[in-house]
Amino acid sequence: MNEDEVLDIVDEHDRVIGQSPRGEAYARGLRHRCVFIHVRDGAGRVFVHRRTADKLVFPSLYDMFVGGVVGAGESYDVAALREAEEELGVSGLPQPVPLFSFLYEGRGEGAGSWWSRVYEVRCELPVSPQVEEVAWHDFLPQEELDRVVPLWEWVPDGLEAYHRLRSSDRAREL
Repeated sequence: MNEDEVLDIVDEHDRVIGQSPRGEAYARGLRHRCVFIHVRDGAGRVFVHRRTADKLVFPSLYDMFVGGVVGAGESYDVAALREAEEELGVSGLPQPVPLFSFLYEGRGEGAGSWWSRVYEVRCELPVSPQVEEVAWHDFLPQEELDRVVPLWEWVPDGLEAYHRLRSSDRAREL
């Protein structure tokens, strides 16, 4: 999506209250919707990437999710599949499975607020990420990802989603 594409603006309960072009929504800090897709390959490794320097939000930071904004009138589920296929450069992915939602409230740089739905999907296809979106990528074993989380500079919303995901993983293990 580009700065002119229209997003639904939502309230604190994720109800649509209006619409706005993406660039204006970001500039004015209007609450909108996003999807985060946690991608694992056939060996269970996690797709990790570094965003390009010209990204509108969080340029050059690392992320352990693919995803993006939900367009006006688009469902979270449709956006999740669209974003995963676009960013991974594949077609024919299974529908990502929704895990949980949360309201992200940014602070400092990257301040803003968006409803965030977290998904997971297994991608056994060869990936070819969009060069406009992804500067570097790899599939990392979970242990390696856990090792680099405190060392690399991550997108703050993805990092929050990741901590929530890992907490829910640990809760499921109990």
